Amino acid sequence: MISWSDADLFDTLRKVFGFREFRPNQEQIVRAILETRDVFAVMPTGGGKSLCYQLPAVLMQGTCMVISPLISLMKDQVDGARANGIRAAFLNSSLLPDERDRVMQELLSNSLDLLYVAPERFTLDHFREMLGRVRISMAVIDEAHCISEWGHDFRPDYLSLSDLVTLFPDLPVAAFTATATHLVQQDILDKLALRTPLIVRASFDRPNLFYDVRFKENTDLQLVSLLKKNAGKAGIIYRTSRKSVDETAAMLKAKGFRALPYHAGLSDDNRKHHQEAFIRDEVEVIVATIAFGMGIDKSNIRFVIHADLPKSIENYYQETGRAGRDGGTAQCTLLFAQGDISKLRYFIDAMTDEPERKKALAALSKVISFAATSVCRRRSLLEYFGEHYPLENCCSCDICLGTREVVDCTRDAQMLLSAIVRTEERFGAMHIVDIVLGSNNQKIRDFGHDRLKTYGVGKARNKQYWRQLVDELLAQKVIEKSEGLYPTLFLLPKAVQILKNDEKIAMVRVVDKKKEKELYGTLDAQGSNFDQELFELLRILRKQIALEQGIPPYVVFSDRSLHDMASIFPRNDESLLTVSGVGEVKLERYGRQFLRLIDRYCSEHPDRVR
Repeated sequence: MISWSDADLFDTLRKVFGFREFRPNQEQIVRAILETRDVFAVMPTGGGKSLCYQLPAVLMQGTCMVISPLISLMKDQVDGARANGIRAAFLNSSLLPDERDRVMQELLSNSLDLLYVAPERFTLDHFREMLGRVRISMAVIDEAHCISEWGHDFRPDYLSLSDLVTLFPDLPVAAFTATATHLVQQDILDKLALRTPLIVRASFDRPNLFYDVRFKENTDLQLVSLLKKNAGKAGIIYRTSRKSVDETAAMLKAKGFRALPYHAGLSDDNRKHHQEAFIRDEVEVIVATIAFGMGIDKSNIRFVIHADLPKSIENYYQETGRAGRDGGTAQCTLLFAQGDISKLRYFIDAMTDEPERKKALAALSKVISFAATSVCRRRSLLEYFGEHYPLENCCSCDICLGTREVVDCTRDAQMLLSAIVRTEERFGAMHIVDIVLGSNNQKIRDFGHDRLKTYGVGKARNKQYWRQLVDELLAQKVIEKSEGLYPTLFLLPKAVQILKNDEKIAMVRVVDKKKEKELYGTLDAQGSNFDQELFELLRILRKQIALEQGIPPYVVFSDRSLHDMASIFPRNDESLLTVSGVGEVKLERYGRQFLRLIDRYCSEHPDRVR
């Protein structure tokens, strides 16, 4: 077995990838693979999983085979690897016959460091037979949670990957995932039968992500407001249905935003075109269904908005995890209203597999609890994955930053509950709210509800408050909605205790809009210690180069690299190599153009050079 020195590892890290040090857990995983040891690693999105196998792939003889379910991601991953000078290719159904033949020839001639393949290709007998004629250095399983039926994204094709350890008895097999509870983790280990693997369970904490939950009022107005605050930044908006995706994308385009839809109902060509436009910074916003997995490997996504409830905490974590992959600050906003629960319940209730239905209901319940909680969002997320968050205040969620406060709403809850009781639990939420508000509409007069003791008792508050309180009572299992086309509200046992003053109830409210605006302004300013004008010029140059070469802009240099350049003003090769993400290959390919721009900018603005 070949032994690699520290110099081999760190020289490769610096020259190929442009980094001076490993991120947490990377070095340990790299060394294990180089020692031909199996690895199972749970690492958050943006934690640097790809480097853990790409670096050994550069050093080891033979081809590293990476099995990934995301066909749409493979080209981006290959483009990124090639930009660093790594010999990489992919094999999937998107290739034309002559392209596929060329990749096969490169593989058979041992001319590849990395080969990405889809799991269904691995199941083919002729592909396995061909692997016997190729020098393989290791096998890597990306998105390993797909092998677990307990996971949120089970794929039957992944079950065949349990053959890897017998097919490659003397080679390391490494499995990676960004989301796995302890139950899912054990299921993956059992199915893959890895041989005394190094097990790494990194922290699920993404400290650069800001978590924010808002009561959904007028979705279109809220989305427009959020996008204006993030003008010029890349982001993703998630919606539940294809129809809402199309409507939201059309609305945003009409308002002047560069936005495109992305869902399974689009043709393959349209979906590919929309994804590439987003990746190449031709549009700023993608609106997507939460049910459709997006193969987006874009490092500079600055915000993710869930305009509807996600199906599970795993989905929410994975989808928000697409923001801030470059380490920069990013905002994750969830708009929450009780109506979203009904939409998801409709699909869940239609499930014929009872165990699956129960699992989906349990997952939805946890999402609702997360949205309605009055404790730190980060702590809630980490506890779901079995991790304790040690700090009292994360300083990066709506609860901890003080934009939300917990208020006692017991008396107001009693008003609503009394109205439900006095109308014999025969009416829906909006009618109950109208009674409490003292609305003078025909329906209330027809039923004589304007003569109830609870009529008009809540005039001091607006309709939004009472709607939110209804949602809170539903979320905290004080009341429930009946099934059917016109659901009515009825009391649960906890409601009786509240009416008797034996139990109190509280909910999370916005402190005030001015304070919220100030805090978000502070958040936006984080990580902006660089020359903004130079950064924009560097972005333009990056986009020009990417367009000429037919690759995504972030493959040339990440936003993190451009931020560093706009902060330290490198003027020669040596100083440019100190920029994060600038290795020798990228220096040779792009260095002269970027140095020329920086030099000209410094000459024109000598007062800004630090």
